[in-house]
Amino acid sequence: MFACEKVFREPVNAISHMAGALASVAGLTLMVVFAAIRADAWHVVSFAVFGTTLILMYTSSFLYHGLKISEKTLLVFRRIDHIMIFMAIAGSYTPICLVPLRGPWGWSIFGAVWGIAIIGTVLKIFAMNVPRWISTMIYLTMGWLCVVAAYPLVKTLEPACLFWLALGGLFYSIGAVVYSLKKPDPFPGIFGFHEIWHLFVLLGSLSHFWLAFKYLMYVSPA
Repeated sequence: MFACEKVFREPVNAISHMAGALASVAGLTLMVVFAAIRADAWHVVSFAVFGTTLILMYTSSFLYHGLKISEKTLLVFRRIDHIMIFMAIAGSYTPICLVPLRGPWGWSIFGAVWGIAIIGTVLKIFAMNVPRWISTMIYLTMGWLCVVAAYPLVKTLEPACLFWLALGGLFYSIGAVVYSLKKPDPFPGIFGFHEIWHLFVLLGSLSHFWLAFKYLMYVSPA
C-alpha cells in the first residue's frame, strides 16, 4: 500500500477503477464480437455504446483518483469524472432501450436518459460544486427511470433478466446513498465511504454486463 501511495493519489480508488477500465475493455470486446456473430446490428451498436461508456467512466475515474497533478488540472479531471457517470448511466440504458424495448417505450426512455445526461453534463461544467445530494438525486432518478416501463419489461424479459437488471440498479443505488451520506466511513483516507461507493459501482457494472452478455444477447424486441 505504501508503494502504491507513492504512485497514486488515492491508491484503492485508482487501482479498483483501473481494474474496472480493463474489465470494461474485455467486456466490450466480448459483447460486440458475440453480438456480431449471434445477434443483429441493434445489439452490436447498443452493446458498443454500453461498453464504451463504461470504459470512459472507469478510465476518467482512474485518472482523477490516480494522478498526482496540480489542483487546477485536478478540477478538470474531477469534472470529467462526474460527467462520465451520467454517460455511463445512459450507456447502461442503451441496450435495454434498443433491444427489448425498441419502439415507443424504448425510444422515449432512450431520449429521456440521454437528455438528462446532457443536462447533467452542463450542470457539472458550469456548477460543479452543487450540493452532493442534488447530484445523487439526478443519478438515482436516471437509474430508476426504467420503472415507468415496468409492464413492457416484465412482458418482454424473463425473470433472470429482471433480476440482474434490478440487482445492478440496487448496487448502484446503495453506492449512491453511501456517497451522499459519506457513511459508512470505516478507514478514512484508506478504505472509507468513497472506496465503498466505488466497489458498489463495480458490482453494478458487473451485474449489467452479465445481463447484456448472458441474456439480452438473445432477446428480440417485443
